Amino acid sequence: MKAKKSRQISPLEVAVEAARDKKAQDLLVLELSKVAAFTDHFLICSGASGRQMQTISDEIERRLKQQGLLPAHIEGYNHAEWILMDYADFVVHIFSEQARVFYNLERLWRTTRRAPDEAEL
Repeated sequence: MKAKKSRQISPLEVAVEAARDKKAQDLLVLELSKVAAFTDHFLICSGASGRQMQTISDEIERRLKQQGLLPAHIEGYNHAEWILMDYADFVVHIFSEQARVFYNLERLWRTTRRAPDEAEL
């Protein structure tokens, strides 16, 4: 009987899973590797409150730290309208519902490929 090969989970997949576990809303992954030099992916999601947004951020940071990955930079944590977590290969954007509508990154990057689910990450 052959043992199943386990697939290595990417840091981006870890971040998506952490956000989902903390009930992030409207998760979206955009692939930017062909159109931007500064990162390969955006993970965009929303939280229903500032506290939930901070909880999502905390969980992503905690899980990635377990893998030895620290963010290069985090912005907006204390104000919790738009939390940005820069992991170089990907950037996490956690928005309040109002800020997400206002900044509308989905429109700004509308020509990029979207990953419809975690299976494509």
